[in-house]
Amino acid sequence: MPHSISSDPHGFRRRGVLFVLSSPSGAGKSTIARKLLDADPTLQMSVSATTRPMRSGEVEGKDYHFVDLTEFRRMTADHEFLEWAHVFGNRYGTPRAPVDAMLADGRDVLFDIDWQGAQQLHQIAGGDVVRVFILPPSIEELERRLRGRGTDSEEVIQGRMDRAHGEIAHWDGYDYVLVNDDADDCFAKVQTILKAERMKRSRQTGLIGFIRKMNPAGPV
Repeated sequence: MPHSISSDPHGFRRRGVLFVLSSPSGAGKSTIARKLLDADPTLQMSVSATTRPMRSGEVEGKDYHFVDLTEFRRMTADHEFLEWAHVFGNRYGTPRAPVDAMLADGRDVLFDIDWQGAQQLHQIAGGDVVRVFILPPSIEELERRLRGRGTDSEEVIQGRMDRAHGEIAHWDGYDYVLVNDDADDCFAKVQTILKAERMKRSRQTGLIGFIRKMNPAGPV
């Protein structure tokens, strides 16, 4: 049975949710996204196209769609992206066609994108988009986490910290803002937001027919 009606005994269809998670690097966004996907197999991760080289262990079509700069520019010119941006010297974009198909089928799509991508997505998809921004407990804790990874040079860490200040400045462009003091607690709050947004009246496309059957003489 399709996901769009499987959890509803009345068989209401609904439009899917474009669920955006954004945060500065090191604030815990990727961990929460992974936990969301593990907890809900019906939630689909949006797979971005990118011009950056494939890294060891990555799989084409699962982690990213890897394209060269010429192809990326063509896709941009042909309006094949819902959003795209330059990030750390490479280009990333969300292909429109697979997302539109999932949305129309009532499936929910998870986006791991920055504030620029979230803004572009909202301008195009409007009410289908739910934007959640995750803050670190403090800027000092964010830097401690980045240094604790032990994988980045001092130059990279400073670049990420500079970018973090810029991203945090756009906190008011989101529907929900959470502070990630505790990963489990923050994850639970994100789950609550997703469940509530799925139930919004505006997404219940089958509700009008149900109401008409219940009250055929009344206004809809």
